[in-house]
Amino acid sequence: MNEYLIVIRGAGDIATGVAYRLHVCGFRLLMLETARPTVIRRAVAFASAVFEKSVEVEGVRAVLSENLQQIEAAWERGEVPVIVDEGCAILGRVKAHVLIDATISKRNLGTNRGMADITIGLGPGFTAGDDVDAVVETLRGHELGRAKYSGSAAPDTGIPGEIAGFSKERIVRAPAEGIVTHVCSIGDTVAKGQTVAYVGEVRVAAPIRGVLRGIIHDGIKVTRGMKMGDVDPRGEVRNCFTISEKALAVAGGVLEAVLHIGFKKGRLKAKGR
Repeated sequence: MNEYLIVIRGAGDIATGVAYRLHVCGFRLLMLETARPTVIRRAVAFASAVFEKSVEVEGVRAVLSENLQQIEAAWERGEVPVIVDEGCAILGRVKAHVLIDATISKRNLGTNRGMADITIGLGPGFTAGDDVDAVVETLRGHELGRAKYSGSAAPDTGIPGEIAGFSKERIVRAPAEGIVTHVCSIGDTVAKGQTVAYVGEVRVAAPIRGVLRGIIHDGIKVTRGMKMGDVDPRGEVRNCFTISEKALAVAGGVLEAVLHIGFKKGRLKAKGR
């Protein structure tokens, strides 16, 4: 199974939950990110390796890699390589058995079934049997994490998932266009109205009381109204540094799809099958 390569587009918190579950199951992974990821839950996102060179989430380390030699070295160390490759150029140099679009972009950014033996899309924007082989539901609720082999995920509602009775109220949005400067760190307990950051010279206030579960990386340019942070009203600091139940549920659906389609297409073999 080690030679079976799974490429994941995106390395945000949902993608990281998927990568974590696949990694501990023994799959070889390669993650693709942008040069300036706008990830919010940075403490549990392998995208942070783009800024920090390496990051560890629940005992799994991801490292920024710049070439095939560094990618292979990461695999030898049991790490997950992350490369800056928004356009999937690496697919011309490696054989991807599975491609997972985990960018959570709400639309298809070019993923198609010709890119790998098995293609999987997360959330809205994909149609199983058309541009991908399977779609995994990302909307909180009864269908969360369900692998679908025909049709699409639920459409984007534009409303953040509810946590402890709070939905859009817990989201920190940029009050202006400009460069982000942190005042608070992920894991800090904040009061409603407390300054958590600045955008340029404009103060950014916490919308509710809770724990700052995520905030966009220092130095990123944002536009007015852009999501740049998340306050968790449950107040559990540990939640900021562990993979969410949503990410793990989605990861379970991805693992099912990889195995189900892999066995069906003869790409994977198990004893007794």
